[in-house]
Formats: sequence, C-alpha cells, structure tokens
Amino acid sequence: MTMADRRSPAIIEAARRVLERPLASYQIITGTTALLLGIGLIMVLSASSVYALTNYGSSFAIVLRQLIFAVLGVLGAFIAARMPLPLMRRFIRPFLWISVGLIAATFIPGVGITVNGNRNWLPLVAGFQLQPSEFAKLALVLWIGDLYARRQKYLDTPRYVLTPMAPVAGAVGLLVVLQHDLGTALVIFALIVGMLWVAGLPTKQMGGILAALFVGLLAAVVNSPHRVERLLNFTNPQADPDSTGFQAIHGMMALARGGFWGVGLGGSRQKWGSLPEAHTDFILAVIGEELGLLGTLVILLLFVLVGFAGIRIATRTREPFVRYVAAGITIWILVQAVINIGMVLGLLPVIGIPLPLISYGGSSLLVTLVAMGVLVNCAKTEPGAQRALAAGRANRKRSGSGLAGTPRRR
Repeated sequence: MTMADRRSPAIIEAARRVLERPLASYQIITGTTALLLGIGLIMVLSASSVYALTNYGSSFAIVLRQLIFAVLGVLGAFIAARMPLPLMRRFIRPFLWISVGLIAATFIPGVGITVNGNRNWLPLVAGFQLQPSEFAKLALVLWIGDLYARRQKYLDTPRYVLTPMAPVAGAVGLLVVLQHDLGTALVIFALIVGMLWVAGLPTKQMGGILAALFVGLLAAVVNSPHRVERLLNFTNPQADPDSTGFQAIHGMMALARGGFWGVGLGGSRQKWGSLPEAHTDFILAVIGEELGLLGTLVILLLFVLVGFAGIRIATRTREPFVRYVAAGITIWILVQAVINIGMVLGLLPVIGIPLPLISYGGSSLLVTLVAMGVLVNCAKTEPGAQRALAAGRANRKRSGSGLAGTPRRR
C-alpha cells in the first residue's frame, strides 16, 4: 500500500469528524459567505476599473458603491443571525407587503426607472438605486416558511400546500415579469416550485404547476423579440456575432484566454469594453480570464459548500420554520448561481441575473448577505449547536479572564 493509499482514508475520516461537529453548518455558511464576499469585492474592482475610470473619472468609483452595500449587508446579516426567530416571524408579513408595494411603485410614471429595458428600479439618494424585486425573494422565503410551519399538520392535503402560497407568490412573480425582468422572475418561480416540493406537494399537482409556469414563461419570451432572438441564438452565437451572440462570444473568449491558471489579477482584456456587463452579469467570465479555471472551480466549490450546509440545516433541524426557510434560501442561491454560471458558459440563454455575492449590484448583495445571516441563525437550531456556541463563549471568557489576571513580569 502506497503512502497516498494510506493517507486517503485518514483524510476522509478527518473530514467526517469535522462535518459531524454541531457547528459545522454554522462555520461553513459563515466562512463561505466571507470568502465569496471578499472575492466578489476584489473582482468587482478589477472588472469595473476601466469602465469606472472612463465614466466616473476614478477606477474605484463602482467598487466603493459596492462596498457601501457590503457594509450595510454585513450589518444586516449580523442582526439577522442574532435575532430570535419568534421575533423575526413577527416582521415577515409587513416585510412582504412592503416589498410588493415597492415593486408596484416601479410602475408609477416618473418614479420607476428603466435600465436595459427592465423597469425594476427605484431612485434613492446620491445616484443610488433600489431593486425591490431582490427584497421580494427573501420576503417570499420567510413568508412561505412561516406559512408552512403554521400549517405543518395539514400539509398532507394539497389544498393547504397550494393556497394561499401559490396565488400570492405567483402574483409577485407576475409583477416581476411585467417589469420585464425575466431573470429575477425565473428565480422566483424556481423558488415557488422548490418550496412546493419541500412541502411534499403530490406529483400530479406539481406537474400541473410546472406546465403552467412553462407556458407562462414561454409567453413572456415570445412577447419580446429580443428574448426570442437570444433564445434562438444561444446554441450558435456565431450566427450573429455582432448582435445577439456578441456577449456570449466575448464571455467564452475570456474563459478560453484564461486557461487553467489565468492571466493574472487585473490582466483581463475583455473588461476594456469588449464584454458588456463585465462587472455585473458576466463577472464570472472575467474571473475565468484573470484567475483561470482554477479560480472558477473555487467559486463553484464555495457554492457547493453553501448548498451542502443549507441542505444539512434543513434536514437536521427539528423546527419546521427553520427547515422551510433554510431550504428556500438554499434553493434561491443555488438556482441563481446555476443560471448565471450556465449563461456565462453558454449552456443557457443570456438573461440578466447576477452571480450571488460576486456580481456588482447593491440590492442583490445587501439582500443576499441578510439571507445568509438568516441561514446562520437557522444553523444554530441544529442539535447541539446552541450548547457548542455557549461553550465557545465560556471558553473565550475564561481565556480573557486568565489573560487579564496574569501578573506582569518585571
């Protein structure tokens, strides 16, 4: 037996012991969130530097705006991670109705702002803008989780699974479709289907829901000539390289140039104007060019770890509310990441959707960080987690007291 053969079981056993710890999910969510946020800020700076210098006179203009929302998001995540869950549940319905009201406000003439054909923005101060549909994602997860937790005993009846969840959540998704933001609407509809599956909706009803959503999304695409062109062109973007295939082609060029190791941080050519939305929807292409396949695999691994921890929380907790909320946040983050990554790799049509915690976008970053804070809070309900946290605090307190009481040497 070689050294490698003897070492593999030891590594697997060590990993198993780490994952069996009560705080494994808590630590994975905290660590992966911090890493994704840090990588995201660095790559937003790199990908936006040329655009920011050209349009705002400073290479740091865009990343500084992102940093403001990052600070607000970290504060929100800290609060969400420490807020008692019963108190959090008291604010869910007002949060949902405020989010819906803000989405409705985007349709008011002179109030809503249209960006790239999507009327999904509201003006704030100092040139900042707010995207209410991002807040609706978290509001829906919390509302559905609270609804199903209160109906836990009746979820074997499809009527209690579907109403009022499907009509309310579907109406929110329809409002987003009317904003022409098909990417966000797709995530919301995927979230609805995922939550119905977690709640145990029978296959027959689930098939009907999927068919209705497919027809609705197809109708939304058919009513937009631009979306039809992108849908027909995504399998062969070279057929129209100067129009609908332009972004996909330059994204693949960036990935191809990066190779395995990348050209080095800051060395991207595509960010010099060739690749549209280089610091937003297509930031993964810049990551692939500058950090190579290795960098993109690190991003993929971090999202896999988020998914693993989220599923672990949902399956290990004894609280129904936590189970549904953890599952909902995990579905939302993973679906959005998969759509964005598939879009950049040419596996899906190009639609406007950011890569969670990585892409530039204040509203998306803020809400996603708060959602990760909620997931950290959910991780505390795993068996033994509260005792492990209390023991850790006691050890730190004793350690601090010991250091404080140590006599100074002369």
